[in-house]
Amino acid sequence: MSRRKTERLLNLVICLLATRRPLTAEQIRQAVPGYDRDNDEAFQRMFERDKSELREIGIPIEVHRDPWENEPGYRIVREAYELPEITLEPDEAAVLGLAAQVWRRASLAGAASGALLKLRAAGIDADLAEGPLELRVDTRDPAFPALWEAVRDRRVVRFGYRSASSGELRTRVVEPWGVVCRRGKWYLVGHDRDRGAPRVFRLSRIAGQVTPVGRPGAFTVPEGVDLRGMVGFQEQPPERVARVHIRPGTCLGLRHAARSVRSGPDGWDEAEVTFTDPEWFAGWIAGLGANARIVDPPDAREAVIRRLKGALR
Repeated sequence: MSRRKTERLLNLVICLLATRRPLTAEQIRQAVPGYDRDNDEAFQRMFERDKSELREIGIPIEVHRDPWENEPGYRIVREAYELPEITLEPDEAAVLGLAAQVWRRASLAGAASGALLKLRAAGIDADLAEGPLELRVDTRDPAFPALWEAVRDRRVVRFGYRSASSGELRTRVVEPWGVVCRRGKWYLVGHDRDRGAPRVFRLSRIAGQVTPVGRPGAFTVPEGVDLRGMVGFQEQPPERVARVHIRPGTCLGLRHAARSVRSGPDGWDEAEVTFTDPEWFAGWIAGLGANARIVDPPDAREAVIRRLKGALR
């Protein structure tokens, strides 16, 4: 949704909430910025579309027909619009605090922090005592935020997907049913429209932007579908070994994960690291910047180069 349209819808809501009596379409046209004041037909189309979109998201616009007026009037009754006061029991607040802690270092960290701030402002203590363990979800895959929103909004998406076997990049159009984590890796489960069947996609193999297609609410998730079960039965690719050159004194996490580290050429250290997915492995190595470079295998090396070129663009 464009910024101009968002501002117009917000102004329309404020106008209909603030009025003490129903307003006609012409009165709304003059009061709300963003409506066409010269073209009657364009205004009517825009106004009808705005009313429909506001009602779709649950904003109750009432229509009043006065026998003394030729046109209907519109308003939003504040009592029907405002949410009732929400009270949480201590255990319910603790669950929300736990959920926010899980997402604290992931792509939903901003939303989680904002939710906790609102709870504190309402006098609800959702903080958990610090313990020896820290719960968190790591979602370094760039596609996660867009896919999470698409799952929430039931919106079709289009993205480029790189085959695990051939490395070929193809465009997929998918109805996203859910995003699932298994063994530290994230997967999208949904209906592939081009293939006409359910499919599972590794987020680390998604290349480029995830683009929404069409309007929200375009599909329904089949009842009884087992997302975790679909991900669990996916064949795991074979384990492979990569040779990585590391600058001395850096990349302690990579050194710890390596099965061996020895002195390499030109003052670098050479590590042998096992991996299964070249795209996920490339994301890890690319995040180490100039302190690490993949020597072998070629597909993992090329995956790092693609990521760095994409960041440069």
